[in-house]
Amino acid sequence: MIFCTIGTQAPFDRLLKIIDEIAPTLGEEVIAQTYKSELHFKNIRTVEFLPPTEFNEIFMSARLIVAHAGMGTIVSALKAEKPIIIFPRKASFGEHRNEHQLATAEKMQALGYVYTAYTEDELKALLLKKDLVPLHKLGDFASPSLIDEIKSVIG
Repeated sequence: MIFCTIGTQAPFDRLLKIIDEIAPTLGEEVIAQTYKSELHFKNIRTVEFLPPTEFNEIFMSARLIVAHAGMGTIVSALKAEKPIIIFPRKASFGEHRNEHQLATAEKMQALGYVYTAYTEDELKALLLKKDLVPLHKLGDFASPSLIDEIKSVIG
């Protein structure tokens, strides 16, 4: 199962339309959080809002996570060792107040932590791949190099 989550701040219809369009060719169930979208989807199971327990259950059951570039979702996927495709909201399309999601996606991609799609074609190509694997795992504690860096800054 693929889980598409868009967060709970605003609808993200551009992403949801792409997911709904390609869903019939994926050969598996797609569940999408639609948060206040006014669109009607034909090919995906939709939920507007999920309580945390249900969200976590679906998230952990998913083979693949598809999401906006929200750090909460990215960190959750990395900790759970789930492959995640990031499709950032764009302020230039009126989807957010600034381009911080674009910057987040670019940085996470540069670090090699996530799969990133910036266009419809890139997203569809990634969704059609059945062999996506987690690219990085976050531990429960900061790395020694990060701790050393913080120590050097705070003395």
